[in-house]
Amino acid sequence: MKWLSEYLAKRTTAAEAVSEIRPGQTVYIHPGCAVPVELVGALVERARELEDVQIIHLKTMGGADYTRPEHERSFRTVALFIGDNVRQAVQEGRAEYMPIFLHEIEGLFERGEIRLDHALIQVSPPDKYGYFSLGVGVETTLTAARHARRVIAEVNPNMPRTHGQTFLHISEIHRIVEVNHALPEMTAEPANEVQRRIARNVASLIPDGATLQMGIGAVPDAVLSCLTNHRDLGMHTEMFSDGVIPLIEKGVMNGSQKTIHPAKLVASFVLGTRRLFDFIDDNPLFEFHPTKYVNDPFVVAQNRKMVAINSAIQVDLTGQVCADSIGLRPYSGFGGQVDFIRGAAHSEGGKPIIALPSTAKNGEVSRIVPVLDEGAGVVTTRADVHYVVTEHGVAYLHGKTLRERAEALIAIADPKFRDQLTEFAYKARYLRPKMIAVS
Repeated sequence: MKWLSEYLAKRTTAAEAVSEIRPGQTVYIHPGCAVPVELVGALVERARELEDVQIIHLKTMGGADYTRPEHERSFRTVALFIGDNVRQAVQEGRAEYMPIFLHEIEGLFERGEIRLDHALIQVSPPDKYGYFSLGVGVETTLTAARHARRVIAEVNPNMPRTHGQTFLHISEIHRIVEVNHALPEMTAEPANEVQRRIARNVASLIPDGATLQMGIGAVPDAVLSCLTNHRDLGMHTEMFSDGVIPLIEKGVMNGSQKTIHPAKLVASFVLGTRRLFDFIDDNPLFEFHPTKYVNDPFVVAQNRKMVAINSAIQVDLTGQVCADSIGLRPYSGFGGQVDFIRGAAHSEGGKPIIALPSTAKNGEVSRIVPVLDEGAGVVTTRADVHYVVTEHGVAYLHGKTLRERAEALIAIADPKFRDQLTEFAYKARYLRPKMIAVS
C-alpha cells in the first residue's frame, strides 16, 4: 500500500483541480457514459476567467454547457464525433467537427499533432496495487491520458472495474477528485415494426459462429433479439449496449469460435444503463482495448466470419453512403463505420452490412436517393459497400455495375419511390433505355 500516501496527497476538490487550466490550452474530456460531470461543471464555472480553451472529445452524455453561446469566447469545442448535446453548436459554427476514422484519432495525440494539456477523466476506485480502471470507456481516453501533461481524475465507486487495457496507475494521475454520482445512462428506444423487419433481414445474413460489430439503437438491439437461435456468436466491436446481455445469458454469445481473443468479447466502450455497468463489472468475459487496436481494420479482419452492422442517413443509387451529415449540416461522425466495413470485407467469410429504414420523416422522404443531398459527406465509398439492407430486403452491391447497383437498390426502396428512382436511373444512363420493337 505504498501508493496510498501518493493517493492522499493528490486528493483535492473539483474547483481546485481545474484551477490550473489556462487560456489557450487544450482539454480532453472522457466521453460516453464516463463523462466526469463534476470536473466539467467546475471548468464551466471558470468561464469568465478563461479564453480560447479548446475542448476536445468524442460523443459525450449529458449536458455540454461549455458550448452555450455566452461561453463562445471562453471555450471552443472540437467534436471528434457529434452527440446531440453539441450538434446545434457545431451546426451554428460555435463548435467544430473533425471528420476522422476512429482508429486514427489516438495517433494525433501520440504524434503531438494535437497537444493535450489536460485530460479530465473518470475512473473506478484503485485496487490494492494502486491501479484505477477506466471502466465503461477506454476508447481514446487511455492514450489521451498517457500523452496529456496533466491528468485529473474523478474517482467514483459507481464506475465498474473492467478487464483488458483499462488501467492507469496512481503515478500517472496528477489530481484526484473523489465523487459519488451515478453514471450517465443511455437507453435505446424499443424497435418499431420497420426496425424489426430490418433486423430480421440483417439476422438472415448472420451465420453461426460469426463475430459481430454493432452500434447502439433500436435496429442493433432488434438484430440481437433475432439471434436467440444462433450458436457460438462472438463480439469484436467499438461499443455495445444492454442488448447483448440476453444473448450472453442464454449462452448464444460466448466467443468460442473467435479467431483472435477466443472466448473473450472485445470492445472499446459501452453506452447503456446501470444494468450493463453492473454486468461488465469485474467480468472476465469482456476485454476492453483502445480504439486504435479494436477498430484497426487489419485487426478486425483477423476475425473469421466478421459481420459489421452499421447505419446510414442516405444511400445513393451508386452505393455511396452518407452517415455523418444531413446535407451541409454535420450530424454525427465517421466513428468506426469504415474501420469495420473494411475489416469485415477482408475477413474470411465476413459480411459488411449497411442497414437503414427505406424512408425518413414518417415515410415522406426516401433514404435511397438518386444522388446524395448537396454537401452531404460520403463516409463509406461505393467501392467499400457490400450489403445494403432495408425493411424491404437485401441488396448486394460488391462487384456490381452501376446498372446492377441501381436495380438492386431500387428493389429495396420504399415502393412509392421506386418509379421516381427508376426514372432518374434511366436519365443518368445507369439503366439502358427500353428498346421499342419495330414491326
